[in-house]
Amino acid sequence: MELSSLKLESIELKFLLRLLEYGPDYRASISKIQPNSKTRASERNQICQDLCSKGLVEYTDEIPKYQTETAGKALLESETNMLPITDDELQLVKKLLDVAVGKSATPGTAKQVPANERQRLLKQLEEKGLISVVGKKVIKDVWLTQTGYQYLQNDCHPTSSYASLTFSMLGTYLTFLRETLGQKETSGTVNNIPTKIKEEAGHQTSPSTMTDTNGLSPKSVLDTIRMLDQQLDTDNFLPIFHLREKLQPPLNREGLDKLLFTLQSQDLIELSTLQDVSNYTDSERDSGIAQPDGGAWFYISVND
Repeated sequence: MELSSLKLESIELKFLLRLLEYGPDYRASISKIQPNSKTRASERNQICQDLCSKGLVEYTDEIPKYQTETAGKALLESETNMLPITDDELQLVKKLLDVAVGKSATPGTAKQVPANERQRLLKQLEEKGLISVVGKKVIKDVWLTQTGYQYLQNDCHPTSSYASLTFSMLGTYLTFLRETLGQKETSGTVNNIPTKIKEEAGHQTSPSTMTDTNGLSPKSVLDTIRMLDQQLDTDNFLPIFHLREKLQPPLNREGLDKLLFTLQSQDLIELSTLQDVSNYTDSERDSGIAQPDGGAWFYISVND
């Protein structure tokens, strides 16, 4: 869909304008986004999901309750590691599965699993069908995408006569437009998107200073690659699906690919193709970066 033909409900536009209050990356906890004074949390979450479906925002969510499925019970009873994770992570996974056998449980019930690891592991278990989510996932953070940035900069043409925008919202939008014009004059644009937002323009920026719209820098991705390689003992030949499981979310697939391209262009990593497909599942093979010749970059190696 052309952005110029995209029509938003007034409440959706208000949501975006509230998000502009949290620059420069336009990311915030969804609890801080209040389009109207009486907007209910459930309504706000639906607005967020609708805007995400239009490509204007992205968000992270968490599993509030879950239950172990039959496949998860089989993993508990198995003495072998059937998942692409370390043995230490397998023990944590089994603790998460064990507390939810035959009943729903909250992530906090598995007290032996570090709090900062629970959601990441649970989402891996959900993707593999080992658990099911009870109820709805809870949206946590929301942020403006490149498409959303471009829409507000160039293609937003409100037509509703019942929008009731506050002066605060109007002021926030004007500030956003002024800053955009200033960036155009000082740094130029790429496809009408300021270079501070457009990741492709970051090829001339050092990995320690450039950040993408989700707040992750190429350097942090490089550090994560090194950490996973050490944890999984992949001998500087890390399959890309491990990195996707670790960083998606907060990144989406396109965002992570662009950061990998940045690292590759700066000769900090090498990407190589998969030769023997028999050792990996379909979903693991699909995690590669497709190439025009029909192959796919699958392994990541760090140039030390």
